[in-house]
Amino acid sequence: MRLMELFRVMRFGIVGLTAAAVHYWVVIGLVELLHIAPLQANVGGFVVAFWVSYFGHRHWTFSDAVASHAQGAQQSFLRFLAVAVLGFCMNEFLFYILLRYAGLPYYVALAIVVFTVAVMTYILSRLWAFRHAAQP
Repeated sequence: MRLMELFRVMRFGIVGLTAAAVHYWVVIGLVELLHIAPLQANVGGFVVAFWVSYFGHRHWTFSDAVASHAQGAQQSFLRFLAVAVLGFCMNEFLFYILLRYAGLPYYVALAIVVFTVAVMTYILSRLWAFRHAAQP
């Protein structure tokens, strides 16, 4: 692995861990403080963590690969949104399965799911969402 890619993976990990922590603690807060059901609270966690993740990856992890012109930035945003929504769908499905069939406490199931989806998010972000597009 090239040194630049190793640094990118490290930056992705830092941003991803930060977004995962935000997601996790927002869900915990919504469940424990506002008494919202875990699956519904997970939606709130996703929305807040999405912005942490997008801005972190756009401006730090993949900053050298993102087009600087407005059309490229919009394309990156829409692609990352698609990756994030796909990731959230996987997240919610796995969360439901673990809650319903594995009988795990919601906070354990959530931790497993959040970190499992991170690998797919990195691959799609690196190869598609933040790929440098040629300027028109």
